[in-house]
Amino acid sequence: MKQVYPVIFTKIQDEKNTILIEVPDLEILTEGFGIVNAIDMARDAIGVKGIYYDDQGKELPNPRELKDIDISKGTFYGDGEGTVTLIDVDFNEYRRKLDNKSVRRNVTLPNWLNREAERAHINVSGVLQEALVLKLGIRK
Repeated sequence: MKQVYPVIFTKIQDEKNTILIEVPDLEILTEGFGIVNAIDMARDAIGVKGIYYDDQGKELPNPRELKDIDISKGTFYGDGEGTVTLIDVDFNEYRRKLDNKSVRRNVTLPNWLNREAERAHINVSGVLQEALVLKLGIRK
């Protein structure tokens, strides 16, 4: 599922080019250093929060329209120059990126097929993973 959330970036005047980040709809506060890092940090924070909501069985809050975000009510108002923009996150892609731990599954094969695979030096787990990715239509 892909979603787009409005984000307030507040650039402060310091030697690190710090940008304070607020995602009001998800109650997220973080920071980045320079605009590229700030966008990455915002996307990362939204992705982590989205996975947390999913794991808890909660629904993600619907994002507000960009025009409905009032910078003057932001947490960092007055700390620097604020601007509102949109950040998109593909939560399915984000989960695949972060949740890459291996899980043991028992698979039952006929003995003859298992022997053939061993003779051919085929990694059965690898073939199963490839088959599942293909069957589910998942892009890596």
